[in-house]
Amino acid sequence: MIDLTASEIRDGVRAGKWKAREVVDAHLERIAAVDPKLHAYLHVDADGARAAADRVDASGVKGLLAGVPVAVKDNMCQRGIPTTCASKILEGFRPPYDATALLRALAAGAVPVGHTNLDEFAMGSSTENSAYGPSRNPWDPTRAPGGSSGGSAVSVAARMTPLAFGSDTGGSIRQPAALCGVVGMKPTYGRVSRYGLVAFASSLDQIGPIARTVRDAAMFLQAFAGHDALDSTSAPAEVPDYEKDLEAGVKGLRVGVPKEFFGAGTDPGVRAAIDAALKVLQKQGATLVEMSLPHTDYGIAAYYVIAPCEASSNLARYDGVRFGHRAKSFDGLIDMYRKSRTEGFGEEVRRRILLGTFALSSGYYEAYYKKALQVRRLIKNDFDEAWKKVDVIAGPTSPIPAFKIGEKANDPIAMYLCDVLTVTAPLAGIPGISVPAGFTEGNLPVGLQLLGKEWSEATLLRTARSYERETEFWKRSPAL
Repeated sequence: MIDLTASEIRDGVRAGKWKAREVVDAHLERIAAVDPKLHAYLHVDADGARAAADRVDASGVKGLLAGVPVAVKDNMCQRGIPTTCASKILEGFRPPYDATALLRALAAGAVPVGHTNLDEFAMGSSTENSAYGPSRNPWDPTRAPGGSSGGSAVSVAARMTPLAFGSDTGGSIRQPAALCGVVGMKPTYGRVSRYGLVAFASSLDQIGPIARTVRDAAMFLQAFAGHDALDSTSAPAEVPDYEKDLEAGVKGLRVGVPKEFFGAGTDPGVRAAIDAALKVLQKQGATLVEMSLPHTDYGIAAYYVIAPCEASSNLARYDGVRFGHRAKSFDGLIDMYRKSRTEGFGEEVRRRILLGTFALSSGYYEAYYKKALQVRRLIKNDFDEAWKKVDVIAGPTSPIPAFKIGEKANDPIAMYLCDVLTVTAPLAGIPGISVPAGFTEGNLPVGLQLLGKEWSEATLLRTARSYERETEFWKRSPAL
C-alpha cells in the first residue's frame, strides 16, 4: 500500500476496496522501518492516526482525502499534539486548537500520522537547523533533504506518507521537494489560511502541499485552500477545481525562460536536466520565450532583510513570560529574557533575530528595511511585466542537487544562496511548483520549477502534469 498514490488510496477507500485502517497501518509500519535512518519525524501519533482512520471507516467519509495518511510540518498547530517548530523554546507545547488548513484536511477524511522535522522556526534550507538533529535525504542519507520542510519532503519521498503539509517562506516547500524528487507547491499568498501556522515572516509564509504526483498535489490543495475569516490575509478568491483541467496539456502555452535562472553557479547536471525538461514542454506544444527578470540577483538580499525583520517582531513573543521555555535561574526580568531566549533559540534563529532587530533599529530602518521593500516592489514589477509576454516561467528549482550534511553549515551566506531561485516568488506573492525532472550522474534528484501569476495554480498544475505525463521520474523511489 505504501506505493499507492494519494488519489489511488482515496478512490480505493471510497469504493470499499480497502479500509482506511489498513492503509494507515501499512504506512505506520513503513515509518517504524525507515524513519530511524532518516529522522523525518519529531512525533509520530500512531494511536491518533489509527483512531482517525477508524472514524473514516465508521462514518463512510467520501471526502477528497478519504483515508489518506498525511504528515504535518511541525510548525502547524494540531490540538493536543506536541508542536515545537523544532525549537527547544517550544519543547512540550501542545496547541489547544487546530490550524485551519489541517482542520479542512481532516474534514475531507485525511489521517494525520505525525509531525515532521524542519529547520527551527522554518529558518533554513537543509533541515540541519533543527534542535532535534537533521533529517536525511532518502536518496543518499549522507546528504541534506533541503529545507525548511525537509521532514515532510522525506516522508513523501521515502513512502512514509503519500502527502505532507509544508510551508514556504523563501522556498521551503519547493526546494526540499526538488532535492528529494517529489512534487511541492507554494500557492499564491492568501490562497491558504495561515491561521494556526506558527509565524516566521507573516508577509511571506504560505502553507502548501508536498506529494508524489501532480494530481495528488492538486487534490490536496483543493481540500484546504480557500478564504478563512480567522486569517485577515486570507483572500476571498474562489478556489477552482484543480483536478478538472489537469490533462488539458500545454499546447499554445507561452513558457518564459529567464536567463537569470541559469547563472554561473548552476550545477551541470541540473542544467542538463532542465534543458531536457524544457524540450519536453516544447515538444508538447508550448512556446519557449527567452526573457529576463532583471532584479532576480537582488532577491536574496531583499529577502534576508525583510524575513529577519518580520521574524524579529514575530519571535518577540517567546520571552519566557507568556509561554515557551523559561530559564531556571536569572537575576531580574532582563536577565530572564536574555537567558530564556539564548537557551531556547538555536544559532540560526538568533542570527536572524539580530539581523532583523538591527535592520529595524533607529537610524538603519530606511537604509535596510525600507530599501528592501523597494527592491521587493521592483521584483514584483519584473513579474508583472513578464506576464504580458508569457503564461508560465520555467527553470531549475535549486541551482545545485542535495549537498552533504555539514557541508554548508558553517557558511550562512552559502546556505542562503541555495534559495536564489525560490525567494523571488514569495517576495512577489505568486505561486510556484517544483516537479521531478530527472537525476544527476550521482543519482540525485533535480526539480523543474514553474512560476505563474497570482491565482494561476490551475495553470501551473496543468503544466506540471503535462510534463509529468511524458516522463517517469516520479515513479522512481529511493532504495531503503
